[in-house]
Amino acid sequence: MSDSMRATAATGAGLVGAAALALWPCGAPAQTQRPTGYPRSANEREGGPVTTSAVYTADVIADVAGGRARGVRYLDNLDLQVAVDAERLVGWRGARAFGYILHNNGARFSPALAGDFQIASNIETGVRATRLFEAWLEQDIGRSASVKAGLYNLNSEFDTTLSGTLFLLSSHGMGPDIAQSGRRGPSIFPVTSVAVRGEVALDDRWLVRAAVLDAVPGDPAHPAATAIRLRRRDGALVIAELARLGTRTKLAVGSWRYLARLPRLQDEPREGDGSRGAYALVEHQLHGAVRGGAGVSGWLRYGVADRRYNPAAQYLGGGVVRTGIGAARPDDQIGLSFAAVSFGSRYRRIERTGPGELIVEAAYRLVARSWLVIEPDVQWVASPGGRRDVRDALVVALRIKIGR
Repeated sequence: MSDSMRATAATGAGLVGAAALALWPCGAPAQTQRPTGYPRSANEREGGPVTTSAVYTADVIADVAGGRARGVRYLDNLDLQVAVDAERLVGWRGARAFGYILHNNGARFSPALAGDFQIASNIETGVRATRLFEAWLEQDIGRSASVKAGLYNLNSEFDTTLSGTLFLLSSHGMGPDIAQSGRRGPSIFPVTSVAVRGEVALDDRWLVRAAVLDAVPGDPAHPAATAIRLRRRDGALVIAELARLGTRTKLAVGSWRYLARLPRLQDEPREGDGSRGAYALVEHQLHGAVRGGAGVSGWLRYGVADRRYNPAAQYLGGGVVRTGIGAARPDDQIGLSFAAVSFGSRYRRIERTGPGELIVEAAYRLVARSWLVIEPDVQWVASPGGRRDVRDALVVALRIKIGR
């Protein structure tokens, strides 16, 4: 680990440690992630074999100090989902299907205003578009395995935490070490590719899953289109994760690699083989109920990426979340997180950047109604994009979610 990463990690970990002491009396839901991820949990809700969901999310986000420029942007995201239990619907034993359409207005905040590398709002896309985001079929194999195939969001099952979903920063979804990779990023929001994913539960706690994905999601020449292009030169992205899902703790380690030639980071680009990386995470219920309800949870994640191909060579992030703000607000959440990126030496030399970027974020999620969530959010961005000529930024945001 570089000296810069040690410094930023120590700063972030210290802030999160202080927050953990302050939030200790109550906290966030226990680690209840199902081995098969979503939407199996949606199918287990009350209702018939077909469940639907419609959610509109809006962010009003502003750079109020520092960064590239001050200003305000309005970002939005519309999610339309349908999950089908084929066994209950038509008697197809052990089969499920899922469809997901999303729309974004394409407003740009981080590149234009804050200048941060890690993307302050996880619904920013930069392209106005309505897309088919996911469309897949999953089939159980016996009692402990399944196979899924179709248009697939890698971050729905790989490199996930429950606690991190409180925060707006993109790095608390999929780590930036993976999210930056490939010619157009991996198969994650907002553009996905076709994939085949298999998983096996080794026992009631250990789970292994692996996937092979088209390495270039969509059509780079038509970024707003829903497109599937399978070209030999694009190659594949392969990824595997081993996880232990306990009653209070989730541990996971993963590794990924591109099976195609990719451009290296240098002044005269040339291609090479083997862009790869790895990550490890731990999420733990620190205090409170094991199955939902009030409590404190926290997580820590570390990832690395091949510095020959990727700007960020290392990433360290984590946070603490408290669920239940007194008896009157059992569903509200409050949390503090940090995300530190260390840029590789080759990228720093070419782009003339500093050693890294650190973002500290505080968020409060107010559950006003079952269909209405209001979330104020503040982010402090130290060394945005690693640029020495850009001052530290202060970003404030208000997120509103309508629907369920």
